[in-house]
Amino acid sequence: MQVVIGLVLTSDGYPLAYEVMAGNTQDKQSLRGFLDKIEGLYGKARRTWVMDRGIPTEELLEQMRTSDPPVHYLVGTPKGRLNKYEKRFLKEDWQQVRQGVEVKEIKESGELYVLARSAQRVNKERAMRRQRLKRLWKRLQQIKEIKQQTRDELLMRLGAAKKQAGRAWWLVEIQTPESKDPVNQKTFSFKLNTRKLRRTFRREGQYLLRAFVPDKVPARQLWKQYMGLTEIEESFKTLKGDLSIRPIHHQLEKRIEAHIFISFLSYCLHVALRGKLRNLAGGLTPRAVLEKFATIQMLDVCFPIKGRENRRLVMPRYTQPDKDLKLLLARMGMELPEQPPPRIETDKSVEI
Repeated sequence: MQVVIGLVLTSDGYPLAYEVMAGNTQDKQSLRGFLDKIEGLYGKARRTWVMDRGIPTEELLEQMRTSDPPVHYLVGTPKGRLNKYEKRFLKEDWQQVRQGVEVKEIKESGELYVLARSAQRVNKERAMRRQRLKRLWKRLQQIKEIKQQTRDELLMRLGAAKKQAGRAWWLVEIQTPESKDPVNQKTFSFKLNTRKLRRTFRREGQYLLRAFVPDKVPARQLWKQYMGLTEIEESFKTLKGDLSIRPIHHQLEKRIEAHIFISFLSYCLHVALRGKLRNLAGGLTPRAVLEKFATIQMLDVCFPIKGRENRRLVMPRYTQPDKDLKLLLARMGMELPEQPPPRIETDKSVEI
């Protein structure tokens, strides 16, 4: 069973509440009802809806812009729309958001389009594209070398190659035989589409954002808000793994709600820790801190008591933190408690 989760956050990214809706409909179909539900519960506050691409329709975005009061939004946009605005973006200067990330913006019909470029994403997308294109080219060569094959067999092999190639498929121009033609060197050929390859090369590592927000919001702030969406998705995946509750295929509605509730509480703690670290140790992430804390372990040291075979002395002890963890605890204003007192255990009772 799938569900749609909406988070209500402050401008600083701290979670206030969440709502769950059935996920048995497409996101773009359920979004209108979701907007109405949030406004009914929390009022028509001056909030900004941050959504992934493909969720809102053009009709819904138009309704959000013309409603009273207007509903602000920030949504990811397919790269195909960049064809329309690429020349205008070329005239604008890049603004650095942080090391390796730059943005530029243009205005269009009351909306703001933000083009972002990430150096890390460039390397990742380029490596993936090269790998897939190389694999596709090798597979096409193998298909071409098959001496006896019908047109239907050829198309089936090309369909399987297309599925594996992904977007790299559109970088190759492939000529296939007509329905009555045989498959040979003349009727089946392929070549690289250099025009599409150059355009893909130029746009690698870039993504387009579309926003309807007050004029005072800069492009760098919009980028940070949109990155909050990806951080939320990643945090929910990571935290569910830390809590050992993933994957679980629930069947009952109440169990699904409990699963989401635990994940939400974990996310609240995650965000609170991140906010605390921002002022105390900006270079550390919540994940790194949790990994350091995980090195502290609790164990019981047991000693048998002479002449009392069914009794033993138990000394609970936690491992001592290393130098880095001691420094981290000091920066966060935290102290480890005293070691627990020893106790005497029997097979049926415990004596302190």
